[in-house]
Amino acid sequence: MTHTDQLTDVRSTPRRKVLISGASIAGPALAFWLNRCGYAVTVVEKAGALRSGGYPIDVRGTALDVVRRMGILPQLQDAHIDLRRLTFLDGNGSEVTSLHPHAVTGGVAGRDLEVRRGDLTDALYMAVRDDVEFVFNDSIDTLDQSDHGVDVTFRGGGSRTFDMVFGADGMHSRTREMLFGPEEQFHRYLGYCFAVFTMRNTFGLSHETVMWNTPGRAAALYAVGDDEVHAFLNFAQPEPPFDAYRDPDAQRDLVAKVFADAGWEVPGMLAAMRDADDVFFDGVSQIHMPRWSSGRVTLVGDAAYAPSFLTGQGTSLALVGAYMLAGSLADRDHAAGFAVYEHDTREFVTLNQGLVDEGGATLFPTTAQALEQRNNRLRNLSSIPFAEGRPAHSALTLPEFTPMT
Repeated sequence: MTHTDQLTDVRSTPRRKVLISGASIAGPALAFWLNRCGYAVTVVEKAGALRSGGYPIDVRGTALDVVRRMGILPQLQDAHIDLRRLTFLDGNGSEVTSLHPHAVTGGVAGRDLEVRRGDLTDALYMAVRDDVEFVFNDSIDTLDQSDHGVDVTFRGGGSRTFDMVFGADGMHSRTREMLFGPEEQFHRYLGYCFAVFTMRNTFGLSHETVMWNTPGRAAALYAVGDDEVHAFLNFAQPEPPFDAYRDPDAQRDLVAKVFADAGWEVPGMLAAMRDADDVFFDGVSQIHMPRWSSGRVTLVGDAAYAPSFLTGQGTSLALVGAYMLAGSLADRDHAAGFAVYEHDTREFVTLNQGLVDEGGATLFPTTAQALEQRNNRLRNLSSIPFAEGRPAHSALTLPEFTPMT
């Protein structure tokens, strides 16, 4: 997939005011590029501050070109985790095989990056904080579109008018719900739930992941450094547990019930989960939408096209989508720009969302036969990482556009 359009600035245009909802990854990345294109950007974030720390995320393929153009690639390279080993265990805790992670993920050693989520969000924020208005501890309450712009009222009080509004507020996007209706119509549940949290590293692990599997269940310990590990519990669940999504106690109860008879280190992980203050629980899902915009409002990142962690491409899609959206608006009005953004980005999104089957089959087989087949495939994998990543990771060549100075 290549792009030949050269996107250019109209430097004489007065600075148009735009609002971005969400300050995780897609939001600040979009703010950076829109500011470079001459827009006056405000970012509103419901949290009181940037979320530091967090689980590791991947930046691969085309997204590496985005962060290079932003000037933050060296900073991310310094923060690279350099995970060195991925070990799979059977239900008895015996080793199935141990591989370099890239042999499984399709990443490219020495090129693709894995960093703590907070390291990326900090780098994005530092790159744009002096040029963009950030409003924390607030969110959009209502949107009212008209010919002259979008009238926005905020939950914290007050109202303002913007030329455009962008929803970068994640899979469970409030902006999307206001614009297009309930999430259920776009939500594609993939049959799993997961919980992730941090716990003390009492296992002697360093820069490695160990994953235990039985049919329909997986438990993993992900050691970024030496002091703590990210604990991960994933399980097959035929229907999404809607009652648990907003009830932390119900989430813990559900996970504990599913893993009640599990061996290996799982009992200790369940005990740590009860005391952890950073448990994140959700269903494994994707977002599929026939269109990403309506009027003067559009969506970017997980809000528009969440691929699920099974693809390993959520962060990369957010970064690439932000660049493509801003570039499409560099010399166009909202209607033409949104159309170009969808046209030029959708194939890349579709290819990367399509990686989900590979991830599910590799990490979380749901039957004994499928698990044994998976284990046999893993044993036969070369321990040498790929020289090239999966084609979907780099299936889009970024167009050039001339930012304002």
